[in-house]
Formats: sequence, structure tokens, C-alpha cells
Amino acid sequence: MAFADNLAALPEVDGKKLRLFDEQGHEAAVIENAPGTAGSFRIYAYLAEKYGGINTKAGEEGLQIYAEHTEYARLNPGKHPNIDRLLAIISAGNILSVQIE
Repeated sequence: MAFADNLAALPEVDGKKLRLFDEQGHEAAVIENAPGTAGSFRIYAYLAEKYGGINTKAGEEGLQIYAEHTEYARLNPGKHPNIDRLLAIISAGNILSVQIE
């Protein structure tokens, strides 16, 4: 399925921003629920709810949800930081905790 179809299948999420924290409790990133990042906000919120955080399994599912954008991100590092983050989590086995505000 295409990214737009995958995104449409996810539940709506209330909140203005999503904060990601590394295993030491330091803020690693913020994803705003705003134009340009609302899709990533929704994906990360869904993954956090399903997996209790962003771990390897969440990362793998996230890459499937991003669909055609995943391959583009692999070929163009830095163009999609939210996909790059999932790739890094899968590679390193890290876990991020999530707080939605």
C-alpha cells in the first residue's frame, strides 16, 4: 500500500507535539503535529501506543507505513529525519520513549 493509504488507516491522535527521549531520559527529538510533520506525528504516536515506545519492532513497522518514502530516505540520508531515526533505531537496537503533549 502507498503511504497515503497507510496513514489514512491509522487512528487520529490528539496533541500538538510528540517528544522522544533516549534511554538516558534526554530529549532526542520533537515532532510537531503541524503541516509537513503531521503524518510522522501520527505514525510515531501509533507506534508508541502499540509497542510502548519506539523500538526495533516499531521501527520496522514504521518503515512499512512510510512505504515509498522509506526507499527515498535510504537513498537520500537527511531528507526524511523521522525515517532516518527509525533506520538508526533498527540498526542500533535503541529504544525511545514517547510523550505526547
